[in-house]
Amino acid sequence: MKGEEFDEKFDADKDDIVDDLDLATARRVNQDQKRINVDIPAWVVAALDREAARIGVTRQSIIKVWLVERLEANVTTAPVKGQTASNAH
Repeated sequence: MKGEEFDEKFDADKDDIVDDLDLATARRVNQDQKRINVDIPAWVVAALDREAARIGVTRQSIIKVWLVERLEANVTTAPVKGQTASNAH
């Protein structure tokens, strides 16, 4: 099926388009995973574990959420060092 046909089918909302998708190869944009190792003091790990247990998530989940929150807050407010606002993207 060509892109235009798919778009028309989607816009018409009369048919289910899921059958036209190859979900085995589907991926979310900017969601590729990359494993990293970070050395963190034991007291920080213990504090992370306590907070994660308090809200019912894993240590990894709380780290990812907090990192994303911090990055999102900073991305909109400060350009990268050495960049001006006009060439930040």
